[in-house]
Formats: sequence, structure tokens, C-alpha cells
Amino acid sequence: MPSENSAVLTAHQVDPAAPILVFDSGVGGLTVLAALRDVLPQAPVIYAADTAGLPYGTKTEAQIAARVAGLLGRMTERFAPRLVCIACNTASTIALGMVREVLEVPIVGTVPAIKPAAAMTRTGTIGLLGTQATIRQAYVDRLEQEFAADKRLLRHGAPELVEAAEAKLRGEAVDPAAIRRAAQALRSMPGGADIDTVVLACTHFPLLEEELAEAFGPGVSFVHGAQGIARQIARLTDGQPYTRRAPDRALFTGPADQATAYAAALADYGLEEGGRF
Repeated sequence: MPSENSAVLTAHQVDPAAPILVFDSGVGGLTVLAALRDVLPQAPVIYAADTAGLPYGTKTEAQIAARVAGLLGRMTERFAPRLVCIACNTASTIALGMVREVLEVPIVGTVPAIKPAAAMTRTGTIGLLGTQATIRQAYVDRLEQEFAADKRLLRHGAPELVEAAEAKLRGEAVDPAAIRRAAQALRSMPGGADIDTVVLACTHFPLLEEELAEAFGPGVSFVHGAQGIARQIARLTDGQPYTRRAPDRALFTGPADQATAYAAALADYGLEEGGRF
């Protein structure tokens, strides 16, 4: 589910080669990039992964807000993007307001897809898997009160799934026990047996949807915000010209060999490994 500010650039204000900057703590934001490719295949993209700061879910709110604002400030100055997408639920629920105050560029954030989940559930019981930092945010409380006040929302922080998703994109085996533990944590809560809809409130988690579906069993639907985010970006950039003067790049804050481990996955998403930022 997207969240955006009101700043919109008109076509004559935009350099056709100005990229869309997609930012995440790791490679989870590639799930948003895939949806963006579907609606704006012609748009130049820079993908930025703060792998040196991973995982965000175990950090304090102050640490996350300062880090995200600082990194995006540097990157917008360097790359002059037409729009910034914070493709990370944790960063968005904590740092979105601060980033919008300091950056003069349209910003689209990512928040848990509770609204569509509430519309989908048949039993009235929804599971939410996110990072530990995301599930405790007042932002999530407000989404629940606004869109799912008459439902039961069960939340679980599943940091193991972030590493499982990262491992999967490195071509490594996914630990099935980690997937089972996340599913069982929700199922074992009071009312958990009635869960029929699960919100994947971390952009890493859709990378594991197949494994999660097996762990939860039949009759459970999964919902996340990638398609809605992509549509919102398309709306905010409607009518703008696009020119791709160079290959789309993925940049990392971590060491070079860390980025190299994702080379095959990056190529699948139309990205070249572009070094550190």
C-alpha cells in the first residue's frame, strides 16, 4: 500500500534521463521494482540497497530515521531523481515524515497493505508479518483502526524471513524451518487458526510467498503493496518524458563482494551492479 507526498513535477521540469530512485535496506525492494517495470518499462531506475545497515528491523526508530534521511539526502543530491520510492515498510513507517521535510522531490513510501487485506478476508482474521520495528509502529495501529477496526489483526515480527529472502536472491537454499516458525507464530496466537489473509508487511517477504503458502497451507491469501506503489509512481510521473542514457544500476552501501553475490538476481531485474554509494 503506497504513501506519497504532494510534490509533483510537471513534464517540462523533468530531465528525461532523471531516474526513479528505489531505496530499500536490502534486495526486498526488487519486488516493488518488478511491479514498476510492468507499468513503466521505459523509466530509468537506480536501485539503492543499504546492505551495510541491514537489518533495519532490529534498530531503534532514531537510528533508522537518521540513517534513511542521511542516505537519501546524499543520493538525491548526487543523482537528481525525478521521484524517490522508499520500498521498505520499516523505513517508511518510521522515517517518511522526516524525509519529506528535508527533500524537495516527490516521495512514495510503503506501508502495510491492511486496507486491501480487510476487504479480502472472509473469516475476519488477518495475519501480518513484518519486521519487529514495523509491527510496533503507531502508523500500523492507525491503519488497523481506520481500515480493520472490525477485524482481528494478528502481528508477528519475523526477522528471519529478511535473511531468508536475501539468501534466496543470492542463490542459496532457504531454511524451511524459518518459514515454518513464522507461520506457526501467527497460527498459535488466539484466533490464529482462522487466518485466511496474510499481509506481507516487508518488501522482502513476497520473495518467499511460495514458501509461505506451503507453510500456511491451503485457503490463505497473501497481500502486499508492490502493485499499488507502482501505480502511484505512474500517476505521479504521468506525462513525463523518459530517456535511458545508461543501463539501470543497483548500488549498495555494503562491500563490493556483497553486491557481487546478487549479480544473477540483479540481471533478472534488468540491473547492472553499479558499486557502492
